[in-house]
Amino acid sequence: MYYFIVNPNSRYGRGRRVWKKLKKMLEASNVDYEVHLTEKPGDARDFARELTEGCKEPRIIVAVGGDGTVNEILDGLSFCGTITLGYIPAGSGNDLARSLKLPRSPYRCLKKILSPKYHKLVDYGVISYGEDEICCRRFMVSAGIGFDAAVCHNLLHYKSKRKKRLIPLGKFLYIIMGIKQLILAKPSKGYLLLDDVQKVEFNHVYFVSAHIHPYEGGGFKFAPGAAYDDGKLTICVMSNSRKRRLVPVLLNSLIGRYSHNKGIRLYTCQEAVIHLDRSMAVHADGESCLCQNTIQVRCIGRKLRMIV
Repeated sequence: MYYFIVNPNSRYGRGRRVWKKLKKMLEASNVDYEVHLTEKPGDARDFARELTEGCKEPRIIVAVGGDGTVNEILDGLSFCGTITLGYIPAGSGNDLARSLKLPRSPYRCLKKILSPKYHKLVDYGVISYGEDEICCRRFMVSAGIGFDAAVCHNLLHYKSKRKKRLIPLGKFLYIIMGIKQLILAKPSKGYLLLDDVQKVEFNHVYFVSAHIHPYEGGGFKFAPGAAYDDGKLTICVMSNSRKRRLVPVLLNSLIGRYSHNKGIRLYTCQEAVIHLDRSMAVHADGESCLCQNTIQVRCIGRKLRMIV
């Protein structure tokens, strides 16, 4: 039995169109499946929890949507029995699919899931934040604080306001929002505490992100060395005393000229505390975690079984 959790509204309705085609393929192949269609934020998390909580039997759950849909499913999973996750990308950024090198064709992705040749145990991350009541959330691709999270917040607000009037700009929408937020961005002082051992202080910090996978923001490769099965986080710090110098840094990350990214520093660890002197936007896989000034991130190594 395959359990599909589908976000029909991902990428301006592409999720719905993709699912209609996949449904025909499943029925033509006489595949035994069950589908759960999301209607609002949080539904994918609830479906994943209902399907796995207290279940000792193996379950194959297939996400159809974007990185946010996968994030919710991951956050809702209860690892009581053997859980296998399949993914058919239908979102805007698709950073997870890019990292896993999944086919662009939904049909080819479905064929991989129905006749898998490879399963991999992959890492995921956990972000903790909040003062009075600590909140925890899992993340699959990356989590961060600062400029990159502000872009995510702006995108979420834009999509909620525009809804069906959105123009499907894909990566260009990330770039447009990025330019806007870069103009508005103000740096902060801060520090990292890596594995409770190494403390690194910074001035003029614009963002700090923790990566399981190399990409975020629809193709910006901020953490080229990040590996999704090594039990480690790659921490990326963007810091520069002059804001205009960040423009080539962002462009180099987009086109892959990593050696020229003098405004970015990378660190590897299993867990980290990230503190900024003022409250800034926080995200987990592009989903809002409000504004904070301190977050904790850690890597859970090789816990999730995925079809790739």
